[in-house]
Amino acid sequence: MTTRPFKVLGIQQVAIGGADKARMKKLWVEMLGLEQTDTFRSERENVDEDILAMGQGAHKVEVDIMQPLDMEKKPAVHTTPLNHIGLWIDDLPRAVQWLTAQGVRFAPGGIRPGAAGYDICFLHPKANDEFPIAGEGVLIELVQAPPEVIAALS
Repeated sequence: MTTRPFKVLGIQQVAIGGADKARMKKLWVEMLGLEQTDTFRSERENVDEDILAMGQGAHKVEVDIMQPLDMEKKPAVHTTPLNHIGLWIDDLPRAVQWLTAQGVRFAPGGIRPGAAGYDICFLHPKANDEFPIAGEGVLIELVQAPPEVIAALS
């Protein structure tokens, strides 16, 4: 195995899916005191999402609460309560290139802008014959860290 050309810097987000965002918001905002910083809706991703946050600066972690726009369509963001975990990556393109060469399976879509404005991609939760390494049932989001996060967490 070659030297890893990137670093995982920390947790960027935890995404939680459910049938009713309002019920999740009652816990995360009203009871636990997280602040809502944004919203995101995507027909293609079948998601209506509120972006919540705790902490500040490089130590800020998002908690994204998501419900499907259509309960019958896929992706079904509500069927896995812990939908995915997001990791800050210092060099996303190099990470994707290296991980792919090592046999890691990525979900379709490639590197693209994410809901919070950072470039993202996803490791597939299930391996296959061509790519035998995957999230073992967990969807993992890789998130390009901005310069200030790289500086603070490196």
